Amino acid sequence: MRVLGIETSCDETAVAIVEAPADGGGRSGAILANVIYSQLTEHRRFGGVVPEIAARAHLERIDGLVDGGARRRPASVSTISTASPPPAGRA
Repeated sequence: MRVLGIETSCDETAVAIVEAPADGGGRSGAILANVIYSQLTEHRRFGGVVPEIAARAHLERIDGLVDGGARRRPASVSTISTASPPPAGRA
């Protein structure tokens, strides 16, 4: 089973494609693609994470990251998994 994982819970935007064992079985999966956009430069001058800047950066980058992950390892995915906290600034 291929899983598209999306992480946008704070100040990093990340996408991964993971090949997970179909039966679970306690075995690890294989990371097929992993793409991360760091927002460190956007927040550095404020001395910490600014939720509105983080949320905007997620929106601006997520499509490109998903496309980048798919280009690194073209594959159809079985399911999509996201971080459970709301994206920064959306609580």
